[in-house]
Parts: sequence; structure tokens; C-alpha cells
Amino acid sequence: MRAYERLLNYVKISTPSDEKSGTHPSSECQRVLAERLAEEMRQMGVTEVRVDDKSYVYGMIPASAGYENKTKIGFIAHMDTVSDFADHAVNPVIHENYDGEDLTLQESGRILKKSTFPHLPLLAGRTLITSDGTTVLGADDKAGVAEIMTLAEALLKEEIPHGQISIAFTPDEEIGEGADFFDVEGFGAQYAYTVDGGPEGEIEFENFNASAAVFHITGFNVHPGSSKDTMINAAAVACEIQDMLPEKETPRNTEGYEGFYHLISLEGNVAEATAEYIIRDHDRQKFEEREEKLRSIAAIINRKYGEGTAELTIREQYRNMEEKIRPCYHLIENAMEAVRKAGMTPKVVPIRGGTDGARLSYMGLPCPNLGTGGYAFHGPYEHITAEGMDSAVEILKEIVKLYAM
Repeated sequence: MRAYERLLNYVKISTPSDEKSGTHPSSECQRVLAERLAEEMRQMGVTEVRVDDKSYVYGMIPASAGYENKTKIGFIAHMDTVSDFADHAVNPVIHENYDGEDLTLQESGRILKKSTFPHLPLLAGRTLITSDGTTVLGADDKAGVAEIMTLAEALLKEEIPHGQISIAFTPDEEIGEGADFFDVEGFGAQYAYTVDGGPEGEIEFENFNASAAVFHITGFNVHPGSSKDTMINAAAVACEIQDMLPEKETPRNTEGYEGFYHLISLEGNVAEATAEYIIRDHDRQKFEEREEKLRSIAAIINRKYGEGTAELTIREQYRNMEEKIRPCYHLIENAMEAVRKAGMTPKVVPIRGGTDGARLSYMGLPCPNLGTGGYAFHGPYEHITAEGMDSAVEILKEIVKLYAM
């Protein structure tokens, strides 16, 4: 079975994670996919298959005879999707022999445009897969799941020499909890790759340092007709805080290694308001300066309106995995060679986000990230090609072969 065929089956199982649930997994629907993947692995012949109480899925393919002492490599993908555009069932749509032009996504009214996605002409002639435009597709990261499952099937059916191969599928990556309960020791690999990136052939081992920041603003609500020098409008103060941040340092205005402040939620009224941010930067010093910038803004607000007006909470989410990957750079060198052997030109790019691998690298499992062949994740314009997924599987096979040499 080709990887895209698996993807078409997996995306029909709804798995949005829920950051407000407080449970693990955060949504029970993820357990449905976890159990299905476990059963598929058992039927293939994968050994030591288990689904734990948090819905992490693990399996292992024993080393080929004579290869037991080779490096133990693992492959990891996540089962959950974002919750945005995930309120009803995914209807995947196949566009055979795509012409590379603007594409209307069925009756949704949305159009996949070359002006927005300039890579589209490069996909001409391929089998393009989208949703119907009303939901996410779910290729992030069910494409990675499908590609790892296709790799497993190939290793068990084809004569590909290999050391021990570990497999894991995680819940709740999209809400930053994918590594929370990962069993590194039980996983049994010395090194691993997450398969959770963009275009096939991309390799990522530098990600953002990341924190979440929340301003809780306490106002003072009195009648507006007699409020001079008295009223503190919490909603207006929240807007004031946003205005104190540099406009050019937002996701819209940054790229590559450039960091940003991102206002993800603002709600409230005169009496109280809450502004939620995420802070991102690849450079550790610049990242810490960003956190300090928010602290200084809170101090300015409290000097202006009175102590306790703005309460700031900052929570670290993950760190740049480069620090842990550099000492084992063979992971990147072998990934680059694997891409070349699969007939492509490797492209090492920074992650403008994070993966399970970022946290796992700090948990003792160095874990860079590989492309799945997908584009425009986290929204209704998400798309991927069958051929790109095939290439991603070939790259995984070549990595396995290189570590068996």
C-alpha cells in the first residue's frame, strides 16, 4: 500500500487535540486512531506493539540477522491535528494530474492560489490531495504516520538490511504536550527522527526557543461620566500593551531565523482582560531579551496605573534542539545523503515552530525532523501530493540503509 492511501484512511478519523481538557490524551478520539495503528502494526508483524494509558503507540522491528549491533534508530509522528477547522469530518479530495493552476476547493468558496502558494506550479502533473476546503486535511501529521507505517511494511516485506527500528506515534503534539509522557527508555532507540515537516527532502534541526506569556489585566470600572483620573479600562490597557510591541516583529513580518511576538488571544471588558502571547526566537539571547521586554512592559503598566494592574505569567514551552543535535551531526549528514540517494537535493532549513523532537532531544533522544511532502498546515488550504509522500518514504528507507552500513 502506498503512503497516500494510508493517509486517506487516517484523515477520516477525527483527532483534534484539546488544550483545555486537562486530560491525557486531551481528546478520546486520538485513542481510536492509536488502537487502529497498533492493530495494523501487529498484522504487519511489528513486535512489542503497545498502546499505553495516555495513548502513546510503540512498536519495534527487530534487526536483520547479523545487524543486531548496528545503531538503533527510531521514527516518530503525531496523531493529533489542530482543533481549528476540525469541527466536522474530513472529506479528502484527490486531484489527479494536477495542472499547477489555481484550484477551487469544492463548494467551500476557498481557492488554492498560486499568488499565495507560489510552489503550486512545481506540483503540476502530480496527484494532489486536499480537503474539501471546509476542514484541515490532517496531513500534519497523519502524513508522517502513514509514511512511517509504509516504511515498516517495506522493512518487513522487502530485503532491506537494518538494525533495530523503533516506531512511536504520539498524542497532543499540537498543544505542546506530545513529549510529556513519552517513554524514552522503553522506546529503545539511540537516535530518532520525527517525520513532521514540510516538503519532502527538507531536514530541520534548529527550532524556535518558545514560551507562552499571559497578561491578566485588572481594571477599575466606574461610571464613564465621572471617571476622570479614576477609571482603568482593562480592555484598553490590553490594547496598549500590544501597541508597545514592535509591529515588525510579528509572524506576518518575519521569516527564516527571525523571531516574533504573536498575540493569539485578547478578550475582556472594562473590569478585566486577558492577552495571550507566544514568544519565539532561534537565538537564545534574543529569546531571553523578548521575555524581558514583556516583563518591562508589565512594569511600565503597573507604574502608570498602579501595582497589580498587569500580572504577567511566562511559561517555557520548548528549546532549540540544535544544542543537542550538533554533537551527533551524523543524523543530519545521513539524512542529507539519504535525500540525495532518493534522487533529490537536500535542504536544511530552520523550523519556525517546534516538534516533539525538540523536547525529546532534551530528554536524551536526539531527534531532528524530516519533511513529509505537505504544505500549508493548520488550515483549510493544507495540501500534499502522493508522489511527495512516496519520496518521503524512500528517504526513510535510505536512512535505515545508511545506519545498517
